[in-house]
Amino acid sequence: MDKQNADMPRPEILAPAGNRASFLAAVAAQADAIYCGLKLFSARMQAKNFTMEEFAELVHLAHDQGIKVFVTINSLLKSDDLLRAGQMLDQLQHLVKPDAVIIQDLAMVPLVKQTGFSGEIHLSTLANSGFSAALPVIRQKIGVDRVVLPRELNIDEIKQLAAACPAGLGLEVFIHGALCYAVSGRCYWSSYLGGKSGLRGRCVQPCRRQYSQSNQKNRYFSCQDFSVDVLAKVLLSIPRVCAWKIEGRKKGPHYVYYTVSAYRMLRDHGHDAKMKKNALELLARALGRPGTHYNILPQRPQNPVNLTGQTGSGLLVGKIKGSGKKPYFITREELLAGDVLRLGYEDEAGHSIKRIGRSVPKGGRLDVRPASGSAPATGAPVFLTDRREKALADMISNLETTLVRRPGSRHRESSFQPRLPTARIEKGRVVDQPVHRQAVDSVPRDGIGIWLSMQSVKSISARMKAPVWWWLPPVVWPENENEISTRVATAINKGARHFVLNAPWQVAFFNKQKGLHLWAGPFCNLANPLAIAVAESLGLSGVIVSPELGREDYLQLPRHSPLPLGIVIAGSWPLCVARSLAEEVKPDNAFSSPRGEQAWVTKYDTDYWVFPNWKMDLTSQKKLLQNAGYKLFIELVEPIPETVKLKKREGLWNWDGKLL
Repeated sequence: MDKQNADMPRPEILAPAGNRASFLAAVAAQADAIYCGLKLFSARMQAKNFTMEEFAELVHLAHDQGIKVFVTINSLLKSDDLLRAGQMLDQLQHLVKPDAVIIQDLAMVPLVKQTGFSGEIHLSTLANSGFSAALPVIRQKIGVDRVVLPRELNIDEIKQLAAACPAGLGLEVFIHGALCYAVSGRCYWSSYLGGKSGLRGRCVQPCRRQYSQSNQKNRYFSCQDFSVDVLAKVLLSIPRVCAWKIEGRKKGPHYVYYTVSAYRMLRDHGHDAKMKKNALELLARALGRPGTHYNILPQRPQNPVNLTGQTGSGLLVGKIKGSGKKPYFITREELLAGDVLRLGYEDEAGHSIKRIGRSVPKGGRLDVRPASGSAPATGAPVFLTDRREKALADMISNLETTLVRRPGSRHRESSFQPRLPTARIEKGRVVDQPVHRQAVDSVPRDGIGIWLSMQSVKSISARMKAPVWWWLPPVVWPENENEISTRVATAINKGARHFVLNAPWQVAFFNKQKGLHLWAGPFCNLANPLAIAVAESLGLSGVIVSPELGREDYLQLPRHSPLPLGIVIAGSWPLCVARSLAEEVKPDNAFSSPRGEQAWVTKYDTDYWVFPNWKMDLTSQKKLLQNAGYKLFIELVEPIPETVKLKKREGLWNWDGKLL
């Protein structure tokens, strides 16, 4: 390590692993820790992930090398998931003993306690805890050991959170890998369009598609990869940052080895010009997308969407030439036998994956005639997405020989049964409540919901007879944390007593004032009784459940809920909330997908909300939901831009399907 850095904290480099070869590549690259998922409840379910038997062998190998292993169980859990999630934890504790679990669902906290799991609890970035006041709540009331911060934060914001970080809590920051357009935990795009939830690791990445607006077509929401690269040295000055995280559990071993090796150089020898140059060369050839510093430098933020370049994952090695049944390309890079190529984009005709059988020199020609289906179009990009150079293959092979099967890891069954809370039967009347952006002239007898702003707070009379429920935003950033706190205090001073919190940690804005009525809002993504019980322990008195659920999920939830429940039954639900927008996208104007789905973007405070041009509507199921036990029925009323025409379309979302 450089002498200049000798007294600095040494954050661990945390490597991704979605398969066996990538795990071993992380070991070969001398990562300090590896995070990976099993076959269930991982936020990257499209990765191959691991069986319990295979995982036990790999963890034993990693521990022998002094490397920690974290398990991602960071999926939204439905009621009928609790048994399997608990049994998985139980098996992990007895058979594997990983060092930590990474979670997003609050139900995992009581499951950790009930199973006696001895590892740490790390709170996923999907839990959306990127503001200072959240951290004491997360540490002291939930018992979390580490928080994974949002990718959108800049260095000053990370320092602000580090200064507020309580004893015993560590911070983990992303340094490299894919960027989602939406704020983590605030994307419903894939779920809304087809039931495959990003919160359950099954996102089909609709943000990567081409969209058209004003007769212009482009990938307006497809981000470059995040790459801190040489700016990593700035993070070394922040004591509470204990881990640098590399994203990429769907990546191959080449990517894992190159990125881990590069950031180990930048961490340990970042002031050595030669080592820094070597590290940058490794990152350039790691087979990711083109990189962006994004917001890491507040004085020079970069928009993550660059419409002038390629946003496909992998190294661009050429473009298709020829036509018809004889497509080929001239490679810009030397290709090795076994390299994996992706021809074109996944949402375009002729897209395919090709593993090549022979080496091709730089400037050489490679025919890519498809075995079946249509050929890629002339001009389609060709990306190198994975390779197994001999040196890395030999390292992986040598590590394979050291793996030892763990006795009993395959056959031990878990008898764990989760202890569910006692249901609270509510006998109060049913309340229908619209939620508006601003104050309205007339308020229904049951009251009204209003998104919290200084303008709306000042326009509401404290003498109003009907209750006003003040809705906090789904995302709070360090830059507007004080503003949100001021809005809450002003509302309370004017007599407000009802608030809807859209992250559990927003209880931090309420200083134990008596007589307040705090509910968890739908953006808290609560979908099971154990998570609701944790919300109750935080002082919340009701829950508006996750809007992603299906019929059976909704109907069984009140049977074990310790708190009264509400539901968003109608209105404009956002596809996502984001912190950035491509300059070419016109807010409040419709844009269209290749399948004819339309949406628009509008800005509230510092965030961009993307809305579809059709509403969700479960009003036909209201009686059934009421009989099941729901008492609060919410309609989200969103102003519709003049240029947007709402479409008459069934808005049942996942009601008739099963949330995947």
